[in-house]
Amino acid sequence: MQDAHDLGVIIDSRIPLVVMETHDENRALDLLQRVARERDIPLYRWTVTDGLDAARFGLQVEKEARLSRPEEVLRHLKERPRAGLYMLCDFHPWIADYPENIRLLKDIALRNDNGALTLVFVSQRLRLPPELVRFAASFAIPLPSRKEILDLVREEARLWASRNDGVRVKADPEALKALANNLRGLGRGEVRRLARRAIVDDGAITHSDLPAINRAKFRLMDMDGVLHYEHDTAAFAEVAGMANLRQWLERRRDAFIGDGPGDTGDIPRGALLLGVQGGGKSLAARAVAGLWQLPLLRLDTGALYNKYHGETERNLRDALALADRMAPCVLWLDEIEKGLAPGDGDSGLSRRVLGALLTWMAERRSRVFMVATANDISRLPPELVRKGRFDEIFFVDLPDFDTRQQIFAIHLARRSLPPEGFDLDALAEAAVGFSGAEIEQVVVASFYAGRSREESPDTGTVLEEIAATTPLSRVMAEKLGSLRNWARERGIAAV
Repeated sequence: MQDAHDLGVIIDSRIPLVVMETHDENRALDLLQRVARERDIPLYRWTVTDGLDAARFGLQVEKEARLSRPEEVLRHLKERPRAGLYMLCDFHPWIADYPENIRLLKDIALRNDNGALTLVFVSQRLRLPPELVRFAASFAIPLPSRKEILDLVREEARLWASRNDGVRVKADPEALKALANNLRGLGRGEVRRLARRAIVDDGAITHSDLPAINRAKFRLMDMDGVLHYEHDTAAFAEVAGMANLRQWLERRRDAFIGDGPGDTGDIPRGALLLGVQGGGKSLAARAVAGLWQLPLLRLDTGALYNKYHGETERNLRDALALADRMAPCVLWLDEIEKGLAPGDGDSGLSRRVLGALLTWMAERRSRVFMVATANDISRLPPELVRKGRFDEIFFVDLPDFDTRQQIFAIHLARRSLPPEGFDLDALAEAAVGFSGAEIEQVVVASFYAGRSREESPDTGTVLEEIAATTPLSRVMAEKLGSLRNWARERGIAAV
């Protein structure tokens, strides 16, 4: 087993302190038992609740002295040490702010540079102070691969069947594959719990299980603040037009998910959606996650900024690191120009934020597909829109005649108004220059107008609302023309 071998190399290097940051304590114990067994050395385990135990290889435990207080166990290891591995669980609260414990750990490390005694800290997060860093090494427990995740899910399915009179779990093959992809980034114990959750309610694994699993994964990873989990994605059936964008995404789906050429490292990285306000860019971003059956994370660029020096950049780095942990996923930066446009008197803050984002975009290896939307290309830094930053730049223009028909049909049907009862040709013709959002509001206004007259709206009602509306494209005609000219040379049409 490669992870046990790698941990053994660190132990054989006679490094006195080892840090293992993980939520999967059982996995850490299993690895340490394997390493100890192979080297025929004793393994001890300490927790604040049980004190110090000698862990035998059958998971049987031989009690030592209680030694439940952190300073007690450290003095014991300093003054009456026994050779072996010592697994200290959740020791992080008693290090940073406890100078006496730091000194005790340093004394232990100085006296055991021959490797007779090795302390292994196992915590979800632990940062050693500078006094101890030079005596320590870090070991990351590898997360299960996609194949290992599938094996764990199938094992949970077998266990469920054994508890339910041999009734086999029903699994949609595509849903099973999507579940395994979405469980990446979790430890084995977490994979088991979420797989059990997907199975236990109805004895089946279906696409309907995925949203709840993604929400649970998001909570497990403690993602909060500037990064938000979007519960509602969309299907491309809800997006009128954008055939080019959909085809482009479908061609890259397998490569991104990991079932195609993407396994060689050529992974789709992202797309910029540029266009007029209300043109459907945000809906299209949601539809990317829906089409690929992946969790959707939205980065709130407005919430990034903090008045304290360095905090804004740290907020961005933390959010991007969390997105990496959530992979595979879609990361949505809505109206990106508002978060990256330089402001008066920001002392270079926007440049530092841009630099942090560009560094992540260039260096990331995780399966995070970034979808950025923008209304005003003139406010975007040139470094962000140059070739290579995004796989492609799509221009979302005002809907054409056929697309306007589709938009009217979608929004009428959502309000239980049969589209076939309306003259969609007349509506589409009258709504030239309207964005998708403006068409939706026309339908909403018609619905309420009809209710106020205690009658169902008809084509005439909708036409009245169209005539009463001045679309943004007429108010900002010059700006729209400039945007189209820019996109004609640098992007491709989404429709």
